Parts: sequence; C-alpha cells; structure tokens
Amino acid sequence: MQKSPIALAREAIHRRRSIGKKIAAGFSVLIAIFSIYVLVRTLSAVNLGDLRQAIAATGNDQIAMAMALTGLSFLTLTGYDALALRQIRARIGYATTALASFTSYAISFVLGFPLITAGTVRYWIYSQVGLSASKVASLTLIAGVTFWFGMIFVLAVGLTLRAEAVSGINHLTPAFNLLIGAGLFAGLLFYLVWVSLRRRKVRIQGFRLQLPGFSLSVGQIVLGVIDQCAAAGVLYVLLPQESHIDFIAFAATYVFAAILGVASNAPGGIGVFEATMLKAVPGVAQEQMLASLLLFRAIYYLGPFILALAMLGAHEAFRRWKSLREAMDRSQRQLDDLE
Repeated sequence: MQKSPIALAREAIHRRRSIGKKIAAGFSVLIAIFSIYVLVRTLSAVNLGDLRQAIAATGNDQIAMAMALTGLSFLTLTGYDALALRQIRARIGYATTALASFTSYAISFVLGFPLITAGTVRYWIYSQVGLSASKVASLTLIAGVTFWFGMIFVLAVGLTLRAEAVSGINHLTPAFNLLIGAGLFAGLLFYLVWVSLRRRKVRIQGFRLQLPGFSLSVGQIVLGVIDQCAAAGVLYVLLPQESHIDFIAFAATYVFAAILGVASNAPGGIGVFEATMLKAVPGVAQEQMLASLLLFRAIYYLGPFILALAMLGAHEAFRRWKSLREAMDRSQRQLDDLE
C-alpha cells in the first residue's frame, strides 16, 4: 500500500529531527571529552600547596560579597517564574512562586537536565495550588527563554563594547567580535519586533507555547541580564584582589563558558565550565583561578542546593502537619456533632 504524501512528509520530518538529535548528542559528547582533556591537562600542572594558599588568601569580604551576589541572582530567578506566570495568566502568591523558583533552579543547576529536574520540582509545588501539568511545562519553557535572553544580551554587550579585550580571550579579531555582537543585538531586536506585531505561537519540546509580547519580552531580557551579571559577579569577586580584569569582558567569557556547559549536558556544566574559564581568563595563575572556581561552586551551587533540599523538606513537613491538623479538627467537629 502506497503511503500518502502527508505520511511521507511526516516521516521525512521525523528522520530530520532524529538526525538533528544525534548530531546534537555527538556535539555534546565532543565538548565534554575535549573539556575533560583540557581540565586534566591543566590540573596536572597545578601545585596543591599553591592551591591551598590561594583558597586561604580569599578574604571574608570577598566571600560575603559573593554570597550577596548569589542571593541577588536567585532573587532575580524568582522573577523568571513571576513573568512566566503572568504570561500563562495564573495567579499564584509570591511565597509559592519564590519557593518553586528557588528550589527548582538550585536543584537543576546541580543535577542538570533542567526540563526534567526543574519541571518536576515546579510541578510538585505548583500542583498543590491548582496549576496543571501543561501550565507548569509552559512556565518552565518561558523561564528557560528568559535565561537565554540574559546570556545572549550579556555576550552581545561584551563582544561589542569590549571587542578588543575579548579578542585576547577567544583569539578572534576585534572586528569579527564586533560583527558577532552586532548580529546578536540584531537578532534580539528582530525578535522583539516579531513578537510585537501579533501573538506568536511556537512548538518547543512537543509543547505549543504562546510567546510573551513586547513588554514581557523586554522584562525577560532585563531580568536575564541582572541574573547573569550577578552570577558572573560571584566568580569575579572571588578572583585574587590584585587581578585587574575588566568586568564586561569577564562577564562575556563567563556566559560563553556557561553556554558550553549547557551544550555539554553535564550537570551544572561541571568540568566544561571550569576548563573554559581556566584557559580563557588572562592574568590569573592557574592555582588562583582554580581556587576561585572551587569557592564559586561551593557558594553558588552547593550552598543553594543544600538550602533548597532543606526548604523542600520543611515545606512538605508543614504541608503534612497542616493536613493532619485539618483532619483532627474535622474529627473533633464530628464528635461534637454526635454529642
């Protein structure tokens, strides 16, 4: 039996998607392998005594500033969920929004696979206040778009305003960096115009999603930039105090390293992010850079992760206690009615 043109077209689309997924998976494996190779080569030349000395040399003021910037970054992340909830027209209290956002990001940053880990945590919390699984999926995707907006904008600013400084890191000519930055800005501008003309719907990961309009998209970019600058600032303030590195160029390097980490699919980009930063940041000794990266992982990833687990445990304990109290109150009322 001969297949219809529609069936043949669907099979062709399925084959192209399958090939695309295999290429993306292969690209991720190559990034991970190369990054591990670079990281192992770099670590083999690190002096452990110098590394311990570099960690000990980090001042309490640097650690306090890093913790404050971590708080700012995660506070901004709660805005991701708030904007997404507004887009899907769901009214949820900020306390629930902040809990779902903070815990989902803190856990997904460490475990990786954000669509699964962050989506699961969000659904567990938001479903308790009546949000459906499809709404939570849409929320997670919109929040992810906000995250990428921030990275693209920061990278574009670094490539255009610090084209020469970045060329010393990525070894491209300043003119080419400027061209790439201008292209990223043009892409963002095109997107803002595109979503301003009429309501746009796209299909991402099998979900049909209505994109935010102009005002919410601008809000996404602003929040994303604040978040990325705060996250980059955490590592920046942990660098040796005698290092004189331009923050804009550093933030662009940080974002590029984070993008490679995301592309590798490694949890938190671990290994890939470190290898990129160790090779890309100029003027900092390997031991000092590695010490800053270790402290960054502890402050920005491990600390929030432990706090998120504690908050989820406390939330569940409170929810069960509340349910128990309500059941006891109902039983008491029934006994009173019998008497």
